[in-house]
Amino acid sequence: MENLREALEKLKLASSDSTTDGTESSLDCLLSALAHNNTEASRKMQEMGILPLLPTLLNPQSSCTPKVANIIAEMAKNEFMRSPCVEAGLIAPLVQLLNSTDQEVLLQTGRALGNICYDSHTLQAQLINMGVIPTLVKLLGIHSHNTALTEMCLIAFGNLAELESSKEQFASTNIAEELVRLFQKQTEHEKKEMIFEVLAPLAENDVIKLQLVDAGLVECLLEVVGQTVDGEREEDIAQLKTASDLMVLLLLGDESMQKLFEGGKGSVFQRVLSWIPSHNHQLQLAGALAIANFARNDGNCIHMVDTGIVQKLLELLDRHVEEGNVTVQHAALSALRNLAIPVVNKSKMLSAGVADVVLKFLQSEMPPVQFKLLGTLRMLIDTQAEAAEQLGTNGKLVERLVEWCEAKDHAGVMGESNRLLSALIRHSKSKEVVRTVIQKGGVKHLVTMATSEHMIMQNEALVALGLIAALDLVAAEKDFVGASLVSVLHKLLSDERSAPEIKYNSMILICAVMGSEPLHKEVQSLAFIDVVSKLRAHENKTVSHQASLTEQRLTAQS
Repeated sequence: MENLREALEKLKLASSDSTTDGTESSLDCLLSALAHNNTEASRKMQEMGILPLLPTLLNPQSSCTPKVANIIAEMAKNEFMRSPCVEAGLIAPLVQLLNSTDQEVLLQTGRALGNICYDSHTLQAQLINMGVIPTLVKLLGIHSHNTALTEMCLIAFGNLAELESSKEQFASTNIAEELVRLFQKQTEHEKKEMIFEVLAPLAENDVIKLQLVDAGLVECLLEVVGQTVDGEREEDIAQLKTASDLMVLLLLGDESMQKLFEGGKGSVFQRVLSWIPSHNHQLQLAGALAIANFARNDGNCIHMVDTGIVQKLLELLDRHVEEGNVTVQHAALSALRNLAIPVVNKSKMLSAGVADVVLKFLQSEMPPVQFKLLGTLRMLIDTQAEAAEQLGTNGKLVERLVEWCEAKDHAGVMGESNRLLSALIRHSKSKEVVRTVIQKGGVKHLVTMATSEHMIMQNEALVALGLIAALDLVAAEKDFVGASLVSVLHKLLSDERSAPEIKYNSMILICAVMGSEPLHKEVQSLAFIDVVSKLRAHENKTVSHQASLTEQRLTAQS
């Protein structure tokens, strides 16, 4: 303790007259105390008032500066010391030292800043505003041969890259080239992992995605995949996962994805295709997710369907009916759903047997798989009357849809089930489909769907209900009454927030249910004529015209 007091007194003198006599030995004494018991020594130093002395000792020209920065780095390992370091004004002089040419100064300064700002987004944002990112990227380029400095830069990048505000600054530097160059030189698993940890958050930015592709990261990733695909060591499995995940992440950017697709002739695209029949689940997953990402515009989708990708995905799904890897099932269904979006692909995919394979997963209890299964079927039957009728008369499918319409714990599954139920009716316009939906108890869910907060779902429900009423009102009558359909329609027409399409389709449906005596009575009891007559003045001509027709119908049958 006396040694600490003595060292502190010498430092006070040194900081006041800028001499270095005795400073080195005083700093060594402090470092020794920190090495012996960091927490206790840090607490004593703070109590003795060392922090206010340190800013003046952080002199770029002084030989003592690395030790001063080292002392700050050691003290800032303790959470209770970080705020006092900030209050003592240490950040600004430390940031200035990042312009030094002395590698030891740079290393200790980086450590000090990293420890002070550890786990504090506010302080890290302050560093970003002070321009440390371009400085650190430059340092990485100059000192890439210095392992300790390189690691310090990577740790700093990893922390700063988590902040969204950093991405723009990173994008304005040559960080992509520097990281790829550094990655190419690495042979050790740990070093590659450190770089991966920086690449992943940076690659979330679309501009940086493209820079990484241009810098040759994809080739590095493919090389890692090739080296680790048959490996059984934990580090091989980890690297394979990280590299393939990062590959998929790069494909989330529109420009980077299109650049790698190269009209379907790109070598990267071809390599990714070869992952789908692989026996490695991680590669199967990455391959299917990559296809889903490539399938983000109609041109790519059409090309891929024409070149036989659907068959590869179906074979993959068939392998996972029994193996049951949920992530692979989800990814393959995502790819099929995206591929089914262009109209020209639907009939080709139906002919290839996509619907039959997808239906094999109908018993899945996993909501992510259920969600993608529903979306894929809905995309496939859009405008495809024959397929909609075939699926809509499949009792097991409709039964499962009705069950999922009640999946309140999984809003996505519930919404997609309702939408598919409606789509089966709307695209088939088939009395048999309507009867199947009525028999399996689907009508009440479509009535509930008409009250959805999403206009598109409201509209789809109303059109489907209109078709049910037109094709088999007698069979649906009991369900319409039980689900309070007329009351729902009254609310939709009375609500000023209802869109014109909703008002229009609600009036069409009112006219359609008038053929039923109990429903007709409900319409009369709710004084629909008053609500409808007000809509004759609606600014939308289609709505006002339909209001006139509906009013005539209501008057004639009153």
